[in-house]
Amino acid sequence: MKNFKFILLSIFSSLFLLFGSIIANAVEIEYWQYTYKSRVAAIDKLIANFQNENPGITVKHTNFPYADYRKKVSIAISSGDGPDLVQLYYGWLNDFRDGGLIQPLPQDIFSHSDIESDFFKMVSSMKVDGEYWGLPTAVRSLALFYNNDLFKEAGLSGPPETLDQMVDYAKKLTKTDSNGDYLQIGFGVDTDGQDHHFWREVLVRHFGGQPYSDDGQKIAYNSAAGAQALKYLTDFEKTHKTGSNGFMNRGQDAFAAGKAGMVLDGSFRISKFNKTEGLNFSISELPGHNGKRYNFSSFWANAITTKAEGEKKEAAAKFLKYLTSDEAMQVWLDTVGELPAKPSVALVEANKQHPQYGPFIRGLDYATATTFISEKPQRQSLIDSYDMVVLKDMSPEDALAKVAKKEQELLDDFFGN
Repeated sequence: MKNFKFILLSIFSSLFLLFGSIIANAVEIEYWQYTYKSRVAAIDKLIANFQNENPGITVKHTNFPYADYRKKVSIAISSGDGPDLVQLYYGWLNDFRDGGLIQPLPQDIFSHSDIESDFFKMVSSMKVDGEYWGLPTAVRSLALFYNNDLFKEAGLSGPPETLDQMVDYAKKLTKTDSNGDYLQIGFGVDTDGQDHHFWREVLVRHFGGQPYSDDGQKIAYNSAAGAQALKYLTDFEKTHKTGSNGFMNRGQDAFAAGKAGMVLDGSFRISKFNKTEGLNFSISELPGHNGKRYNFSSFWANAITTKAEGEKKEAAAKFLKYLTSDEAMQVWLDTVGELPAKPSVALVEANKQHPQYGPFIRGLDYATATTFISEKPQRQSLIDSYDMVVLKDMSPEDALAKVAKKEQELLDDFFGN
């Protein structure tokens, strides 16, 4: 009996020492992202999974409203506080890198050959000066959301297959009152939303051009193709009278209210529309033109900040490795609706044929990610040129010449030209 008690005591002592050692050696790291309900839920789920497999690491999750997020991240890291691992829009890469906010990924854990063979090609936009600075869990593309009830009412049986059909459908879906004010718009143009990507990476290419030179250093949209693309977009409001930019504040808001027949958006909008009572909608791939299809892809990447050093850097890299695993990508798709960043996960047949995710996933096959120098001022190029054409009656050619000059100065300053 005494021997049995001695054995039990020894076991409990060993367990106490073991767990005491784990607690003593526990590392806490902090992960930051912007506040979006489904994204917060996904990260909380992934943190729980990770901590269950890595009891020596604790991950603290902090999120902020999108409007404040970028500024808070910059101030916190610059002052030596804030996250060890941060989520950033890929178009912010150069600003974060040049600002000393993030560090290159350790190649012993994230080999370049593995990244370039495992991830979609657009992820290479995170590689600058021979180093990868972050990796995504998910990627995005665009698709066309359309209201089934409004389509049926207008005598339309399916989505538009071409750009010309899209114009025709928009006309049939538009309703105005006796004063000419919109009661319902055919297509919800939103230049501050996804339409600046639609113009740059889809329409410009459809009309035979490209937005930038191959090395990204020169504006190329200031061309006949760019002008034709801008005319196509502005004509919805200026010529066809099928809606106005920012109707009901944003295109997505008009669509959710059942007041827009069609809108372009990303897969991240599925959750919102699914939860909108009475909204009966479907999703299709973007319309083609002359037998070709183009799309835009983007993503939010996870990066290790310059604050992370020593064991915190090791823990942050380990968590990032999990965030870019097949398991994490499927959790993100199921919870957020954003697409897995690896073809091996995204392009399984069940995902490709999914009635809602499928059009976005198939769109990745022909999608291009813009290599932004600084996303916000480059986005402004379309916003300003659209307003010049619609509000100031400027020609698309003159509007593009004006914004291209300003954006080229931004590129020249960055590349030292």
